[in-house]
Amino acid sequence: MKPWNAEHAAGRITKPLRHNGEPYNGINILMLWSAAMEKGHAAPIWMTFRQAKELDATVRKGEKGELVVYANTITRTEENADGEESEHAIPFMKGYTVFNVEQIEGLPSDYYQLAEPVLDPVQRIDHAEEYFAATEANISHSGNQAYYAIGSDRIQLPPFESFRDAESYYATLAHETTHWTRHPNRLDRSFGRKRWGDEGYAQEELVAELGSAFLSADLGITLEVRDDHAAYIESWLEVLKKDKRAIFTAAAHAQRAVDYLNSLQAATSEQVT
Repeated sequence: MKPWNAEHAAGRITKPLRHNGEPYNGINILMLWSAAMEKGHAAPIWMTFRQAKELDATVRKGEKGELVVYANTITRTEENADGEESEHAIPFMKGYTVFNVEQIEGLPSDYYQLAEPVLDPVQRIDHAEEYFAATEANISHSGNQAYYAIGSDRIQLPPFESFRDAESYYATLAHETTHWTRHPNRLDRSFGRKRWGDEGYAQEELVAELGSAFLSADLGITLEVRDDHAAYIESWLEVLKKDKRAIFTAAAHAQRAVDYLNSLQAATSEQVT
């Protein structure tokens, strides 16, 4: 849940970053978060051997890099028996190795810079409020449950004041807003879900948890382990045992959900201007 270190200047909570500050997407986020947690890297910045060399830096001898993947398509033109040409998009994926900046010597000092201590927020977080407001999702506050009702297309949350802290509220809202993107009028994501607790339900909950993690990282919100995570993980393991590619699929759907929510920010900004 917290495979990052609060002491790096790149941010208190952040996605893994490329050497130029651009964040990684999809499955690469999970792979590099896991690698950082396993090896104790504080810095969220990664780069290739060549990129380090271009900065007059060197990877320390004996250091092992991490695999990241790049997916795209190439267009191929083919000619049929009648001499007519048609273009086909062919998907491909390739992998390459990156190193954390803590495995590299001689980089400019800003790659290693530590952040100044900050106080935890105790009130509403303005930039998070603005972000979720820009989605124009129907959000109701009452009761003691958090869920997304697809029939009424409504997000239901307990009152803000009932949460332990502000970040718990926004992390929960990020989870339910990821669910909100599955509506047929948005990303139309179902996984063949027929009832509560089935395999499709487990897949959707995995997408929502990953989407919440990705979005919370973007917003600088700390995620915390919840009591129901153990039950979720039990159902996720059943999905992952049946389909070893399920985590790739879930990460891709979570990234699409976050990209969709981000697109609503741009649309709202254009309306204002």
